[in-house]
Amino acid sequence: MKKVLLTLALAGTLVTAGEQFSMSKADKKMYEEMLENNPADIFVADGEEQFEDNFDGEEALAKFLEVSEKKLAEYIAGFPRYVKKMGNVVGLDQVLQAMQVEQGKSKSDLNSETIFNVLAYVKSLANDLPVSIDVKANKEMEDSYKLGEKLYTTVRGYRGLSCKSCHSLPGTVLRTQTLPEMGAANTGGTWPAYRMTLSNLVTLQARSATCMRDAGQEPLPLGSKEMVALEVYITNLAKENKKVVAIPGLKR
Repeated sequence: MKKVLLTLALAGTLVTAGEQFSMSKADKKMYEEMLENNPADIFVADGEEQFEDNFDGEEALAKFLEVSEKKLAEYIAGFPRYVKKMGNVVGLDQVLQAMQVEQGKSKSDLNSETIFNVLAYVKSLANDLPVSIDVKANKEMEDSYKLGEKLYTTVRGYRGLSCKSCHSLPGTVLRTQTLPEMGAANTGGTWPAYRMTLSNLVTLQARSATCMRDAGQEPLPLGSKEMVALEVYITNLAKENKKVVAIPGLKR
């Protein structure tokens, strides 16, 4: 009989088990159908329209990032990254906010539909390119990676969990959901993604905040130094596993 590892987690049980325990047959069928026709495509299409109308498109983004349009997709595949004119390691969503400010427009909230949709479209410009984040590019990136690793592995909150507690063992199941080992699952290269349980598009940082809340932790603020560092660490796991950008993802 296959050995099963049980670990107390959240309000239920964290189980290393077979895929058969993670989804009902109906859920699996729905997931397979959505893989062929991702509902997030409509949100990405909206993001494209908003990007052209309200952010002035790829030319404006390339100019803001000080790269050529020909190199833009490749540059996008390397986010989060240190952007000199912003003075920080940032995600693309923060770049979009900074563009709005520079253009004299109202800054959209990082948890807004506008940012979610436009971010998904912009990141999709790098689809099929290797995740190319460079955590050794400069001291700022090295420091961000170290902070992200610390946040990923440090136990906190009243449930006594870390990100690693739930995402280190392939096939771990929690509340009937298989939890990904983030590098192998290309977590860093597949968000923003459509969450079937929410029927909506969600960013990696927003999903991480929800996960922290459910784990009994105080969620890190979106766009904070800490949350960006966590995204840096998770994205680097995708790079180490030689993954490519694949936006929008599809998640249960």
